[in-house]
Amino acid sequence: MQISGRDSNRYQTFTRRAALLAGIQGIAFVALAGRMYYLQVLKTDQYRMLAEENRVSMRLLAPLRGNIVDRFGRPLASNKQNYRAMLISEQTPDVEETLNRLSRIVEIDEFRRRRVLRDIARSPRFMPVTVVEGLTWEQFAKVNINEPDLAGILPDVGETRDYPYGEEFAHILGYVAAVSDRDLANEPREAHRLLKVPGFRVGKEGIERTYDRQLRGTPGSSHVEVNAYGRVVRELAKDPGKPGQELVLTLDLDVQRFAWERVKGESASAVVMDVHNGDIISIVSAPAYNPNLFNMGYPTAEYKKLLESPYLPLLNKPLAGMYPPGSTFKMVVAMAAIEAGVEPSQRVHCPGHFSLGSHDFHCWKRGGHGAMNMHEAIKYSCDVYFYDVARRIGMNAIADMARKCGLGQTYDFEIPGEKGGLVPTPEWKRAARGEVWHQGETVIAGIGQGYLLTTPLQLAVMTARIANGGYAVVPHITRAIGGELLTLPAAKPIGVSERALRVAQGGMNGVTNEPGGTAYRHRIPEPGMELAGKTGTAQVRRISRAERATGVIRNEDLEWRQRDHALYVAYAPVHEPRYAISVVVEHGGSGSAAAAPVARDIMREVLVRNPGGPQARNPAAPSGSEGAG
Repeated sequence: MQISGRDSNRYQTFTRRAALLAGIQGIAFVALAGRMYYLQVLKTDQYRMLAEENRVSMRLLAPLRGNIVDRFGRPLASNKQNYRAMLISEQTPDVEETLNRLSRIVEIDEFRRRRVLRDIARSPRFMPVTVVEGLTWEQFAKVNINEPDLAGILPDVGETRDYPYGEEFAHILGYVAAVSDRDLANEPREAHRLLKVPGFRVGKEGIERTYDRQLRGTPGSSHVEVNAYGRVVRELAKDPGKPGQELVLTLDLDVQRFAWERVKGESASAVVMDVHNGDIISIVSAPAYNPNLFNMGYPTAEYKKLLESPYLPLLNKPLAGMYPPGSTFKMVVAMAAIEAGVEPSQRVHCPGHFSLGSHDFHCWKRGGHGAMNMHEAIKYSCDVYFYDVARRIGMNAIADMARKCGLGQTYDFEIPGEKGGLVPTPEWKRAARGEVWHQGETVIAGIGQGYLLTTPLQLAVMTARIANGGYAVVPHITRAIGGELLTLPAAKPIGVSERALRVAQGGMNGVTNEPGGTAYRHRIPEPGMELAGKTGTAQVRRISRAERATGVIRNEDLEWRQRDHALYVAYAPVHEPRYAISVVVEHGGSGSAAAAPVARDIMREVLVRNPGGPQARNPAAPSGSEGAG
């Protein structure tokens, strides 16, 4: 059979096209085979690893937070089991109904409910979200029993922060709480994965906040097998991580608890410190709050009470409460006077008032003290003597001595919120208020009134520097971090003569240990435990001329906010000073009546428990302490 010319051309065209197509197919096959060889042979290790990563998911685990202990190793903040109920939203057709059913077993207030719904909206539906935690064993058991009727609820046991002494250490330790958007904004990007781990807590106040990074620890990990939707199939391996570092404080648990019991019920503060190395043995602020509730979510009604309380339970009074020092400031004025050339033996007559121009400044003793030298003026707390001395030496000399004693400054203390107080000068008033300094303002500064403001911590430092012979000891509350003791720089002299210090010390000894002293009835009579102190009463209202004419209203007859603040500072033992203390009772009336007995009892407790210093005592031994006075 012959093929026509026309058909021959068609056949040749078809053959060329077939050959071209076959060539293209061949090239594609070679390319595909080469690519498969490249992926399956040359890159087998890389893609095997990627496939494994798709199958196995690593999830961070929150590490155990480091313990905080007292100087003897007794726990002040640790971790305990946390019974909680989680919710996996994909496992329930109606989240609201599930929450309603759970609320019949455990309380879920409106604030908590809104937070849960917010967390569910932000998280994948298969991720568990904490609904309630801190459940009692009975509550946890009820949740488990009713679990079949609680679609999506997962009972779980985790770890949470525990403060066994609650209010007694609240202002020192602070608290931890859930991570907020502000916390995330303040952290580097690489820390966000840990901060977003369910149940992770960060320090919000106090020591917990200051040493948050050290206390966090190193996160662990859980290697789990997941399906194509990212849901967990099984756990393959688990690394719990490394707990945070242990933090050792300078506090003595026993003294702290005793001091708390002594000021509880008042709006007050007390600070005890070692006069030689600055160790804070006790620092209390009353009233306080329960830090465990912040960890779990403070009930709205209870938190509102804290905010509205006139006694300011959220304020760390030893560091941030600022008060006129009152007569506790008289030792500073006395030392400034000696350095300015005033002879301690020189007498000033006190008729009950001091006149400057047309104004009279009154002494607390209406009939006056008569002729007073410096020792007697401190002992009897004569206002007129210090009015006169302050006028003679001027405010700048007084301010200079106050700063040497540690007033008007901060110490870079480890707990956030420290205030610097105020030591005024004519230059300060001109710069801050645009006004001229008046001599009458120097006069009232002589008795610790006017613009002067101090914190209880500063008053303790002032007392310690007088007691230790004039060395610039600085307070601190951290003893060791992660097993390493902190080294402290040697305290340098503050630049006050020994003569001036002896007069201040002798005056304080007279206040407590000589008959007639303003705190004589609140002394410690046991030999070797005597304390030297100074009372103070800080006026918070102006007493008019008319009121003085008819008789000044007694503190107990005034509304609480109008009463004077009561202050007392002291150190002990007198002959070998080891500890200094300051006590402030807000609106307590008289320093000798309200603050001195508190300071005496706390100081006696310190000396009974630590006769040779805080390192000499065995904390496991019974204290055998009994109340004094």
